[in-house]
Amino acid sequence: MNFVKNLLLYGCFLFIASTLQAQPTESSNLTFSSIPERWDRGFPLGNGMIGVLVWQNNGMLRLSVDRADLWDLRPTAEIEKYTYIWAYQQRIKGDFDTVWKVADEPYDRDAAPTKIPGAAIEFDIRDLGPVESATLNIASAICTITWKNGVVFRTFVDATSTIARYNWQGVSLIPMLKAPAYSGKSDAASENQVVGGSDLRRLGYEEGSIASKKNMTIYRQKAWGTLTYEAAVNFNSTKSGSEGCFTITSHYSDKPKTVAAGTLVTKAIKTHFDQGAANHKQWWLGYWNKSSVALPDALLNKQYHLEMYKFGSASRKGAPPITLQAVWTADNGKLPPWKGDLHNDLNTQLSYWPSYKGNHIEEAAVFTDWLWEHKATFEKYAAKVFGAKGLNVPGVSTLDGAPMGGWHMYSLSPTVGAWLAQKFYLQWRYTMDREFLKNRAYPWFSATATFLEQVTELKNGIRSLPMSSSPEFRDNSIDAWFLSMTNYDLALCRFAFEKAAELALELGLTDEAEHWKSILSQFGNYDLDETGGLSIAKDFPLNESHRHFSHLMAFHPLGLLDFNSETDIEIINNSMDRLEKNGTSQWCGYSFSWLANIYARMYRGDDAAQALRTFASCFCSPNSFHLNGDQCKAGHSSYTYDPFTLEGNFAFAAGVQEMLLQSHDGVIRIFPAVPSDWKNISFENLRSEGAFLISAEKENGVIDSFTILAPKGGTATIQLPFPTFFVGSSEKMERLESNDQKKILLKFEKGGKAVIRNGYE
Repeated sequence: MNFVKNLLLYGCFLFIASTLQAQPTESSNLTFSSIPERWDRGFPLGNGMIGVLVWQNNGMLRLSVDRADLWDLRPTAEIEKYTYIWAYQQRIKGDFDTVWKVADEPYDRDAAPTKIPGAAIEFDIRDLGPVESATLNIASAICTITWKNGVVFRTFVDATSTIARYNWQGVSLIPMLKAPAYSGKSDAASENQVVGGSDLRRLGYEEGSIASKKNMTIYRQKAWGTLTYEAAVNFNSTKSGSEGCFTITSHYSDKPKTVAAGTLVTKAIKTHFDQGAANHKQWWLGYWNKSSVALPDALLNKQYHLEMYKFGSASRKGAPPITLQAVWTADNGKLPPWKGDLHNDLNTQLSYWPSYKGNHIEEAAVFTDWLWEHKATFEKYAAKVFGAKGLNVPGVSTLDGAPMGGWHMYSLSPTVGAWLAQKFYLQWRYTMDREFLKNRAYPWFSATATFLEQVTELKNGIRSLPMSSSPEFRDNSIDAWFLSMTNYDLALCRFAFEKAAELALELGLTDEAEHWKSILSQFGNYDLDETGGLSIAKDFPLNESHRHFSHLMAFHPLGLLDFNSETDIEIINNSMDRLEKNGTSQWCGYSFSWLANIYARMYRGDDAAQALRTFASCFCSPNSFHLNGDQCKAGHSSYTYDPFTLEGNFAFAAGVQEMLLQSHDGVIRIFPAVPSDWKNISFENLRSEGAFLISAEKENGVIDSFTILAPKGGTATIQLPFPTFFVGSSEKMERLESNDQKKILLKFEKGGKAVIRNGYE
């Protein structure tokens, strides 16, 4: 009996130890000796729908409150005139200005469509004296500020509701609800800055109303069209100070009615701060327990956990997908940089990279859910702009999927839908959810392939686009439209048809699979420069530093070129030699994050880690937000400006994961690209393609064992991380014969698992 009791206690201890290990440590928290004094340096809190930035503004503690679906959706009339064929005709004539006035000028000229800010709550802290510390605990997602006189302020955005809460201990301060600076006249000519953000007053809204009653204040704002939104705050005094709750709600008259903000806070105020935090903390506990990573490099370890914290704050089921700034829209009297839109020529794609290996599958599905929700919109866009059946997605779009224009070669590119199709492919491969495959992944690929089959032309046995581009080469000039197929567009077309055939075959649709294969065979080979590396397009080698590695798409992220292939490795090495030779002068922060992913695919762990260190050290603000330019001014880039976007952050996290685990070619590789001096490193429950969960640890440079879980079953091919092995324990697992002594094949039933150990049994 005592043996059973002790065994149960030991098992409970192991569970608790595993749970604690999965949580970020205190060293990963954001801790400052003062409160940040800029909105984009503030402490970020969020739940995918509601976002808060905690900072100090002119003696006031300011909580900038945002909501993901606050959008000015007024249409851009000129874009209605644009078609791909018409633009091609103008390209042939050499008439760029005509197209620019239709597709590009409105984006620069008009304030909207755009993401818009919400409101802010302020507390007068001028009499509180100096601050002792200001901390964001990322394990619990609670921000705490402590003053030297003993006053403490805490706040969080509830992970399980649309409510945010705050608590004062040692003082009772009254919250003041502040409206954005919408009203008043604006000098549109001098304040039209897309990158820096246009003046909010250019939107032309009438001033909203702020009304207070007892302890509650409500702000109501009529925006453009059918949108009205409300922000509300309610507070109570406590024995030790005061506490309150606040929220922001959106109301579109053409959509189902939502609960008023005042009603929500009236109900929420009945629950005290610590009670309200219970479910919130439990959600974050579960989030962090999905996977864990421990790196020996303190800088990269902290940055990784901050990135995964921001991802959990920005992507949540039922909320819109991650935009350029997600739930942290500018609070400086201006619109957000680049209007806070959905940039689908890189930004949205990179933002979801870490969700798959990170085992955050529900959060990953937020993007494919949104794409599927607007599938009909994308079908209409394909028909109107390209005259084709199937679907395509605007490269720059609003919340409801409408095109916004701007640099039309990329914002209205014919292959955007193909890159976004990779999200459906990855969601399938990392979950092995056959319902998703049948009802969403393959239908998306089928519609994308149908579209591309129609917009491409077959001439002399080779299929090509009549007009092609490669983000963002030649920027916004007529020459950015190539009259030969770019390697970027070619890779995306090849990917779309290859995977359409693969998924059709998986579903037993052999005729459809054969059709897609036949179309795939009509595309030519990738264009190579004189060194044997990937060019941008025919007769256009990469002779310059450039921020967007669009010409390398076939290698990463699409995986059509494989570093393990004897024929592909030379192309990849030659391409990277040229990229490195051209230098980084025209790179942005995200370029270094992307580079780390590429180096990891080439098993260059030291180089991958260095690229990540450069990003974390010189392209992030103190609160970890990605700033596009080199903040160190150390020559890493000629860009030294600081607009804030998120894709570089999330690509960083993906780069770390790529160093620890790879499976893109059907072979699971454990620690494939870690630096030579990383002797102690571990991860738990990172996810591979095939829906396997892998855990491994390296101690003193030696891997003792690794564990593989198979919740969906299936056969895993694993490259051994040690020369000899034995199966330490297993359930519902059968070892199959392998033709390669360096690989083992394990066949699992659903729910199977195995521990593979180093050495001889």
